[in-house]
Amino acid sequence: MAVQKSKVTRSRRGQRRSHDALTGKTLSQDAMTGETHIRHHVTPDGFFKGRQIVSAGDED
Repeated sequence: MAVQKSKVTRSRRGQRRSHDALTGKTLSQDAMTGETHIRHHVTPDGFFKGRQIVSAGDED
């Protein structure tokens, strides 16, 4: 079993945990439709970067 060599201080522990905070997803607006979507994802209507990628009937 791994045993630490010395006690980790509150400061060191806090420095490690400072990167664990959750952030909200970044939202963008499509240039052509003006619809809000998650960055690098297709809009619910199937548009990506102003072009229609998925038609409405393609959903499974």
